[in-house]
Amino acid sequence: MVSSSPEASGSDQAASQTPPATNAPVSIVPGLWRRMACWLYEGMLLFAVVFVSGWLFSTLGQMRDAMDSRRHLFQAFLFVVFGVYFVWFWTKGQTLAMKTWNIRIVDAHGRPVSQRRALGRYLLSWVWFLPPLAAIAPFKLSGAESTVLIFGWVAVWALLARFHPERQFWHDAWAGTRLITSKPMSRR
Repeated sequence: MVSSSPEASGSDQAASQTPPATNAPVSIVPGLWRRMACWLYEGMLLFAVVFVSGWLFSTLGQMRDAMDSRRHLFQAFLFVVFGVYFVWFWTKGQTLAMKTWNIRIVDAHGRPVSQRRALGRYLLSWVWFLPPLAAIAPFKLSGAESTVLIFGWVAVWALLARFHPERQFWHDAWAGTRLITSKPMSRR
């Protein structure tokens, strides 16, 4: 779609169709429920990433069971795989889940996110899980207790976004990124 100025078209009708300039923000912050739905959908999509990565790691490493002594190496491998996944997609603007929920990531000035900033956001986003995991480790909690603790912390962390001036998640503020409402970006 080509936009022309009223002078170029020579028509008063073009001037009446042009929206008035305002100082309103160009981007709208997606609501908390939509961001959390995107977060859950992203978690479901990561099952496929974990499955393929786990299969590759266990096949090449000839792991026979989940209690193999190399399981910590496998966890580190998954940490790197997740980092590559998120940094790659965030520098492109959207993951598949973000496209589905019409959310895009930009830096604080509305520009695309650099790899360095995306990596920083990835590391800071672990605040969603590290506090409850650190609390679980010394107490040897059951699976149900661990689940309640993790989801309880996730709910608290998500609700803390209500205290941010722009209602962004705090790890986004610390990383210098923002989530905005955006239609899926076209392929280039």
